[in-house]
Amino acid sequence: MTQSLTHPHRVFDPLLRVLHWAIALAIVSLIATSQLAEWFEHGPYEKTFWNLHILSGYVLTAGLLTRLLWGVVGPASARWRDVWHPAVWKASLSTMRLPAKHRAGHDPIASLGYLFAYGVMALMVITGLGLAASEFQAGPLAGWLGDAAWLEDVLGEPHEVGFVLLLGFIGLHLTALVFHQWRGERVAQSMVTGKQYHQMESGVQHD
Repeated sequence: MTQSLTHPHRVFDPLLRVLHWAIALAIVSLIATSQLAEWFEHGPYEKTFWNLHILSGYVLTAGLLTRLLWGVVGPASARWRDVWHPAVWKASLSTMRLPAKHRAGHDPIASLGYLFAYGVMALMVITGLGLAASEFQAGPLAGWLGDAAWLEDVLGEPHEVGFVLLLGFIGLHLTALVFHQWRGERVAQSMVTGKQYHQMESGVQHD
């Protein structure tokens, strides 16, 4: 009879995995420091937490820029074309069904979420750098925007909207990982070991 086995494939390169975790940790730090700064508002630690928040923003900026470059010059599974699947998206939308087969690399449907998250993070970086310059006179834009206090009102709301959207993505991302784990699919470990496990058919004879 034929049995379905899982076979590991090394897919994601070390730099891609490092960037994944650097960006994730930067986001966690940004969330934590912003909330702590709000809790200690007008207290002795408020400025310290905002400074840490800005530093975490620099880490996120560096991580995104490196990821952008690596998506152009990196290996196949890191390239932007590996997360760009318009034909699959169109087919799934027209049939209201998920793809039946898994592929090596980024999942086509999950890639939509990743692209959305990268867009939100880019929004957070742009507005964050502007706010750091106008509100704290810090960062690479301080020389141009350090006196533009009016930018706080212009950039503050988009930055907060981006914050809420990013929290929503994190929630969906973690829920999907738990769901796959519940189904017995070894998805979560791929950004640790770089390996993906795909189903393969194997003929096994029984007497």
